[in-house]
Amino acid sequence: MTTFGQAVAGTVGRRTAAAVASSGIILTLSASAGIAAPNNVAPVQTANLTAAAAANLDAPGTTAETVTVAADAAWTFTAVEATSEAAPPPPPPPVVRTETTSRSTTTQASRSTEREAVEEAAPAPQVTSASAAAVIDIAYRYVGTPYVYGGGTPSGFDCSGFTSYVFAQVGISLPRSSSAQRGSGTVVSASEAQPGDLIWWPGHVGIYLGGNQHIAARNPGTPLTAGPIYRSNPTFIRVL
Repeated sequence: MTTFGQAVAGTVGRRTAAAVASSGIILTLSASAGIAAPNNVAPVQTANLTAAAAANLDAPGTTAETVTVAADAAWTFTAVEATSEAAPPPPPPPVVRTETTSRSTTTQASRSTEREAVEEAAPAPQVTSASAAAVIDIAYRYVGTPYVYGGGTPSGFDCSGFTSYVFAQVGISLPRSSSAQRGSGTVVSASEAQPGDLIWWPGHVGIYLGGNQHIAARNPGTPLTAGPIYRSNPTFIRVL
């Protein structure tokens, strides 16, 4: 500041005031008597600056408005009650109805229907032994099984594979081929034939159901079926 004041004093001259505004501070410097002032610089009147500042402080709108409140003023607040409701449960998914029938149920119904049809067409003679009745019941379980040449399981049968499989379930072992099964028991006449006997032709064999009906794996393309005897001159063989 001393250097600045000397510079100003050297420029302005004697009894000349320099006003420097920095951060709201007004500085008044008096030049020494030994420094000459230029004739074209007018002196700064400090009194005028002070008066102007006082006038600005007294100007309307420069003072804050005073707000007064009575000592007994009452204050009230309205409580807002907040309520919440649980979100409604989502709607149940649409019910998709599917018509499904198990293969086993359908097959069982088919077997029962076929057996009833056979018995209505020609009532079978009375089964004379428990083994014969068991053979017939087992045989009906496989109605609808596809014909498979050389097949001897429930996944597929040929004629002799079917008869040997069924009789094995009651403890009777039959030869695997139809020609060999011809000599596996006692030949009886048609009038003596009973349900559960083998019914045989050259190249084919099945199980006699009585009443001119039999059950057999007949030929390729035809599932295992119970129905009328469709060949003439059968041979009946009792193995039970």
